[in-house]
Amino acid sequence: MAELNELILEQLIWIVGGMALLMVILLIVSIAQGAKLRKLKRKYEAMMAGSGVEDLESLLINLKIQMDSIEDEHKLQTDQLKTVMQKLTRIQGKVGVKRYNAYGELGSDLSFSMAMVNDNQDGMVLTGIYNRDGSYVYAKPLKGGESTYTLSPEEKEAITLAQQAE
Repeated sequence: MAELNELILEQLIWIVGGMALLMVILLIVSIAQGAKLRKLKRKYEAMMAGSGVEDLESLLINLKIQMDSIEDEHKLQTDQLKTVMQKLTRIQGKVGVKRYNAYGELGSDLSFSMAMVNDNQDGMVLTGIYNRDGSYVYAKPLKGGESTYTLSPEEKEAITLAQQAE
């Protein structure tokens, strides 16, 4: 036992020196960790500032609820946009007009045929015929670019002009 005590006393300076070095290293690591923790705390406080909640869990739950609400609204708007696009194809947006002199009399091209069609070539043709005695207007429905009524060459040309319109 005396030999063990003597060995420890001889090595005591090295043991104390090693412990002191270990304490200095641990102190440096502790200071570095404290600095990182303060930096992280500042970031956390900046993130939580103005959020109206006390902890990160509540903030994440609120963000999840808001995200779900935004996704629901997006789906609703997407469905509405599809409905509008479907209705838009049925609107008579393409127009073609052909002016002409119906009877070959002296004068201007006062008669006309005007075709209004949608993307499906559905719509109508309006024809206004002018002569010395009066003016007459006729309307003919179109389905797929064709009518159940006989179409004049001018009406067919107006339909062609409308189909070519952008």
